Formats: sequence, structure tokens, C-alpha cells
Amino acid sequence: MFNALKGMLVTLSTTLRKPVTAQYPKQHLPLQERQWGFPALTWDGEVGEPYCVGCMVCVRMCPTQCMSGTMIDNPKHAEGESTRRKIIGDFEINLGRCILCGICVEVCNFDAIEMSHEHEISHYARNGRRVDLPMLLDMGVKYQQESNWIPPTKKKAAVAAAAKAAAEGGAPAAEAEAGEDTAEKESEA
Repeated sequence: MFNALKGMLVTLSTTLRKPVTAQYPKQHLPLQERQWGFPALTWDGEVGEPYCVGCMVCVRMCPTQCMSGTMIDNPKHAEGESTRRKIIGDFEINLGRCILCGICVEVCNFDAIEMSHEHEISHYARNGRRVDLPMLLDMGVKYQQESNWIPPTKKKAAVAAAAKAAAEGGAPAAEAEAGEDTAEKESEA
């Protein structure tokens, strides 16, 4: 008898609290920053072309073989506007086969592919989840704007500037940090 009353108290206490479940299609919960969505290609705004040079490393390394693409000569390189000799011509990802493993991002030498926050791409057709180059670039531009993505050239320049500043300061960066730690410990004592 006592256990039945205890159970009814638990039921009554849960009916009085606010709902935990979101009514999904109508109500969207915010995504975490670390949430992975489908892969997207990044766009180089300075030159006006994708970062992807069409090396196809991501296509070869994909465990589900959901990617395909072709490489073409870059017309902007012939005009002297770009340093990339080759560029991606066609690229397609079958998002129905993609397992969101992130291997394509890890093996890309040019930071041309990123795992976006896009995760709601559904279709009724069997091949409706095939995404071509323009849509992948649109997803990439959207991701770059949402996440304040820093281009790889600017990352390298910032690292080189920090290394140069540390070298000009006379002490390497690691020794400078160690010196700061010891100074903090001495001031505490």
C-alpha cells in the first residue's frame, strides 16, 4: 500500500514540472558549437573561388565512398589572380551514405572541407540527398559566417607572426610562458 502511494507521488511530481521534450518539427533546440553536420566546402572570399583544388584525397579516404569529383585547370591562375593551378570542377556528396565520420576534414591538406552545422536535409526521393558543388559551397559559406571561420592563410600568418614576435623577443614562446608561470608562483609566495 505504501509503495503504491509512493509511486503516485512520483507521478504527481512529474506532472507539475515543465516539459523536457521539444516538439521537434515545430520547435528547434539550439545546436551546440561542437555539433557536427554534413560536410561542406569552404569559399575563399579574397580570390572568389573555393579552397578545394580537387586533389581527391577526401574521395579516396572516405570509408563509404559517398563522394565524387573532378579537377579542372583554374582559369584565374592563368590570369594571375590565384595561386591555385587546379580547382574543383564538379563535386558531389551522397548525404544518405555519409556517416559524418569527419575523415574527409582530417585528410584535407587545404582546409577546403569542414563539417558544417547543417543536419536537416531530407527528401522523399531516393537520390534526393545528393548534394552538388553549388549547394556544398552555399552550405560552406553559411557555416563560415555562423562560426567565424578563419581561413587557413590567415591562421598560418598569425602563427608565423607569433613565432616571429617570440623570436625577436629573445626567448622562444615556450620559455616565455614558463617564465610567466614562475613569476606568478613567486608573486603568490
